[in-house]
Amino acid sequence: MAGGLVALLDDVAALTRLAAASVDDVTAAAGRASAKAAGVIVDDAAVTPRYVQGLAPERELSIIRRIATGSIRNKLVFIVPALLLLSQFVPWILTPLLMLGGAYLCFEGAEKVWEKVAGHEKAAEPTTTSGPEREDEVVRGAVRTDFILSAEIMVISLNEVADEGFWSRAIILVVVALGITALVYGVVALIVKADDAGMALAARPSAAAQWIGTALVRAMPVVLLALTIVGVAAMLWVGGHILLVGLDDLGVALPYDLVHHAEEAVAETVGVLTGLVAWLTNTALSAVFGIVVGAVVVAALHLLPSRRAH
Repeated sequence: MAGGLVALLDDVAALTRLAAASVDDVTAAAGRASAKAAGVIVDDAAVTPRYVQGLAPERELSIIRRIATGSIRNKLVFIVPALLLLSQFVPWILTPLLMLGGAYLCFEGAEKVWEKVAGHEKAAEPTTTSGPEREDEVVRGAVRTDFILSAEIMVISLNEVADEGFWSRAIILVVVALGITALVYGVVALIVKADDAGMALAARPSAAAQWIGTALVRAMPVVLLALTIVGVAAMLWVGGHILLVGLDDLGVALPYDLVHHAEEAVAETVGVLTGLVAWLTNTALSAVFGIVVGAVVVAALHLLPSRRAH
């Protein structure tokens, strides 16, 4: 009896260790997948706060919660099942899908650079409704934009775990979807309410609280600008790198080889922190390739049609 109980406990302990190892594996794979999607994640966090501008402060968190719910629905109901089916039955389509998403990232990044350089930044759309109708309009627009960004995040994530089994891929993608949604919209909520927190602190009698509150209010425009710049740079880097690797996988090795050789040459020349130097070189050249591709797409979509019209 005692021997049977000990054996049972040993079996339970073994199963527990196996389950813990599986959780660790899923967590590690989800972390790798999420890291590759960093550019889109930063852009998502930078884009979303503008949707609640001009709305009642007491409704901001409610609207962000509705957008986050829509984002989860986008990922879990539409994007993840579609990608799992494609990866299971048409696995060769993953590289073209990834490259299409990479080209979109390059286009988005290059278009933002073009708008800034040319002074053609998009003005905020005029508000045509108010109250619940306005909130519904805001949420619908944000969820539509989120669908594109979420699709790109999940495609990049899937590519990182393409060698896993079907159910492992499914679990990892669900973990990534939930984790990234919580991260992005948690950060968005903090950004959106930072002004209110700063103003509340500035209204307190304590001099220290007033200083912190004033500094917080003044810092938020800088934080948003920095977030936007980092998001654009990350989109160009990630998009360019995806295209370089995709071209190499499809047999067009020259662009990837040039970047790889330059990476090695710079690392050997510098001779210190070779790993970091190699990564920075690869990142910079991937971003250059991304902005070149993005510029071509921007020209094709904007400049050429306008010349034809003239």
